[in-house]
Amino acid sequence: MAENKMNEIKLEKVILNIGGTGEKLDKGGILLEKLSGRKAVKVKATKRIPTWQVRPGLEVGTKITLRGNEALEIIKKLLPAIDNTLKEKQIQDNFFSFGIHEYIEIPGVEYIREVGIMGLEVTVVFSRAGKSIETRKRKKGKSKRLTVTGKEIKEYLSNKFATTILQKQKVVA
Repeated sequence: MAENKMNEIKLEKVILNIGGTGEKLDKGGILLEKLSGRKAVKVKATKRIPTWQVRPGLEVGTKITLRGNEALEIIKKLLPAIDNTLKEKQIQDNFFSFGIHEYIEIPGVEYIREVGIMGLEVTVVFSRAGKSIETRKRKKGKSKRLTVTGKEIKEYLSNKFATTILQKQKVVA
């Protein structure tokens, strides 16, 4: 008997982002464009945070969103940079995130002189068929069955990308 197709986990999107202002923002955009082959979008602040000198409208980061086959390819390229290992706390319901300290750790990527050394953050979002009922304008719906649990994401990662998940260790005093 075939498994229910509506329960299948789908890779919805991969978001690559770099935070910063001024020159770091421009360098981050160049890096993301070289990694993905897409044009980077600048992100503006919406709130005022006086301690960090952030005001509404100030450009505070740059990002690129990849979907479909591009998303799958970029994950295959980026996971080896962290040795295909994730911590349990990096995996949440519907998504997982990780950071890469220096982009030169990514296999096949060489040092880019105009960028220098910098890192980036990667967020991978999962969904199921029917998830659009939560985002549509009319007759919105909510269902717990549409949530992709952390356990399912761990299973997907270990099967598809041979990723190991480090369990949280309890300290005994």
